[in-house]
Amino acid sequence: MFVNIMQFPKIKEGQDAAFREWFAWSNARYARHTGFIGRRLLQSRKGGNYMAVVEHESHDTFMAMHTSPDQAEANRRVRPLFQSGGPLVQFYDAVEA
Repeated sequence: MFVNIMQFPKIKEGQDAAFREWFAWSNARYARHTGFIGRRLLQSRKGGNYMAVVEHESHDTFMAMHTSPDQAEANRRVRPLFQSGGPLVQFYDAVEA
């Protein structure tokens, strides 16, 4: 399994609901891709930026989704909700279940 962990930048004031709606919309789009296992939105109990965990069958299936028109559209829709910048990402291969 391949895992992508993203830390989203701060969301603009008053755009939290729109961001959560975008996340649900994008999950539905990504779920159509081969190899997609799941994607969860996380928020610290102490507040701060959102995080997401994305699970795919492999790095190859993740990259096929990541370079798709769905990804380009999702990126276009979410960027205006950020105060600045884009997500910080880290990639992992699962080594034990």
